[in-house]
Amino acid sequence: MTQSFKARTIETKKSFWTIFPGLCKGCGLCMQKCPKKCLSWSDVLGVYGTPSVEPNDECIACGICQMVCPDCAINVSKKKEEKKAG
Repeated sequence: MTQSFKARTIETKKSFWTIFPGLCKGCGLCMQKCPKKCLSWSDVLGVYGTPSVEPNDECIACGICQMVCPDCAINVSKKKEEKKAG
């Protein structure tokens, strides 16, 4: 496990999902509230030496994790939907 206070952005199918390990205390509230249960503990340690979180590709970019995080350690940016020609 590594400790890093640089923001980590993870690209999923529907979002750019950013975690700020320097703010994440590893409380797990985001994991509990995620409707898709797509968050898991990562190898990157947060501010107290506890694991931070990361999403998998099942993330639907709903932003609930961002809203419930008590430390503002998560930012979810939805990808723009590409218009299909036709």
